[in-house]
Amino acid sequence: MLMNGFEKRSEEKRKQILATTFSLMNSKKGTEGLTIDEVVKQSGISKATIFKYFDRKENLIHQVFMQFMTDMADSAKKIMAEELPFEETLIAMSQNKIRYLERIEHQFYLDLMAYYTKKNDQEFSLLMEAYTQESFHIMLDIFHRGRKEGKVDLRYSDEFLILFFQALVEGISNPKIYDKILPYTAEWTEVLVKGIAPNKQ
Repeated sequence: MLMNGFEKRSEEKRKQILATTFSLMNSKKGTEGLTIDEVVKQSGISKATIFKYFDRKENLIHQVFMQFMTDMADSAKKIMAEELPFEETLIAMSQNKIRYLERIEHQFYLDLMAYYTKKNDQEFSLLMEAYTQESFHIMLDIFHRGRKEGKVDLRYSDEFLILFFQALVEGISNPKIYDKILPYTAEWTEVLVKGIAPNKQ
């Protein structure tokens, strides 16, 4: 749907507010240090306009987290749409996840996880659950490709592969682990590929 001039300007302002808020949240101060006055100062957009679009600070934080998760999910779908061979897809997916983690400060990640586990925000919880389910479906699709290419041992069931992947994801998601594993993307992917490959003997 085409937007008229007013709608286009409004959307650009909204994006600018979100980008500025993300930049401020993506710091050592995190959400605790975020103020609307600082968003006004950094974005050059009036407080009245910010409240017009987002009503209150909590809604702004909510939208930043929603946008971050949506962008990460969309980037994964684009990789899957390329239909690369199994190992290339797995490497691309790993690198994509790492790129997103490298973009954010440790505090942003902690705030995101705290928001998901502690806030009574049904929309965000549903988004995170949908993202998790989509991730598992994507990985299952990758494993199916691997089977067809002879890269994944046929004796491993879908249920086991999903549980295996889930255990890995939850391990990486631990704040004490994820920042340490960033430099080892290639090794991580290699071990994963070798671990589920057919026995050549």
